[in-house]
Amino acid sequence: MAKRTQNIVAESRIALPTTAVYALIVWLMAGLIGSNLWIQLCCTTLATYLMVELNNQNALIRIYSRMVSCAFMVLSCAGCFLFPSMKAALGLVCFTAFLLLFAKTYQNRRSSGTTLCAFAMLGLASLIHVHVLFFVPLFWGFMIFKIQTFSLRTLTASFLGILLPYWFIAPYLAWTGDFTPLLEHLDQLGWGTFSYDYSTMSSGELLFYALLLIVIITGTVHYLRTRYKDKIRTRMLFDCFLITAWVAAILVVLQPQHTTLLIPMLIACVSTLIGHFLALTNTRWTNIGFWAITTLTVFITVYNLWTLS
Repeated sequence: MAKRTQNIVAESRIALPTTAVYALIVWLMAGLIGSNLWIQLCCTTLATYLMVELNNQNALIRIYSRMVSCAFMVLSCAGCFLFPSMKAALGLVCFTAFLLLFAKTYQNRRSSGTTLCAFAMLGLASLIHVHVLFFVPLFWGFMIFKIQTFSLRTLTASFLGILLPYWFIAPYLAWTGDFTPLLEHLDQLGWGTFSYDYSTMSSGELLFYALLLIVIITGTVHYLRTRYKDKIRTRMLFDCFLITAWVAAILVVLQPQHTTLLIPMLIACVSTLIGHFLALTNTRWTNIGFWAITTLTVFITVYNLWTLS
């Protein structure tokens, strides 16, 4: 069967460097130099490298393709309204590092060290976005039913990993004699902080969220139809990505004020789903879908750049 445009792009060895150049142009247009966004760019670059490693180490796609990392960069650029946010940048690095380490523990009940490091990334992220702790029970569920690494040892390691960043700041707070900042931070977990404040979302954020929903639905339908072709390990990992993406998408509707936490998580998980779709389909309709998603993503990127300016 003749290769279509989407397959040529998906299997190209220059797709990743070309996308990197595109991403750099978007960052420059978003005010990289004028707004001094160098730290945020470095964080996004590190997160992209972690996504490359996640794909390489776990063979997420059955053929040679960089679509996961390319989709990650393109979607990150479409959400350029998050570029100035240091919280979003650091949260993105922490979550992608968690995914990479978490995948390493697959079916290894003795992987307490790696489990500790993985959940330490969540603990570090919780210092930035305390509400990431609501995802911890979900990941414990993955350890039982998907990753199959749950044991008393790994459960203890996950607790210690989450607490590890707090152990580092506790001596400083003890030295100052003021634990109020930490208590106020953890107090945000209370039900009183929950609200449906959609005024916090701009039109660009709403458009980008709509794009993510389209991508999630497309990737989910494709994955559920073709998952039998992947190895069991790959299926288990994609189940984790898919469920996390849908939980985060639902939480955006319920808690729109936390987009700086939820959108980066969505981007990381959704890029695996759409990368799988673009690399492993080859029909007239999926090729049309490739062009439609690409055009829509570029349009939303330009719109968000315009609103930033």
